[in-house]
Amino acid sequence: QVQLVESGGGWVQAGGSLRLSCAASGRTFSPYAMGWFRQAPGREREFVAATRWSGTITYYADSVKGRFTISRDNAENTVYLQMNSLKPEDTAVYYCASRKSIMTVRSRYYDPNNYDYWGQGTQVTVSS
Repeated sequence: QVQLVESGGGWVQAGGSLRLSCAASGRTFSPYAMGWFRQAPGREREFVAATRWSGTITYYADSVKGRFTISRDNAENTVYLQMNSLKPEDTAVYYCASRKSIMTVRSRYYDPNNYDYWGQGTQVTVSS
């Protein structure tokens, strides 16, 4: 089994920054990809960013491109989401997720149904 634990959420004013972390554990943790999603009240869970566990391929939602950066530390089994220039519309619970098997089609990264394990989420609140 795989466990994912997010941290780093909190309250920040618009224009500020936060860095989320997602620490993975479990003997079977060997992902093909990791992703960040978010869910605001009354809205569906939406894709934010994703990275393959090896190599340099990353994907971003248009709404965060140029402001958010996903990175990882394979030795520490941790993935990060650096969030800059935050806006009130970024307010949501942020979840990390992992995908076990190969996934090469870009659009599949955007669908939360294509991920196998999820963390419990961390709240990010951006005030105007």
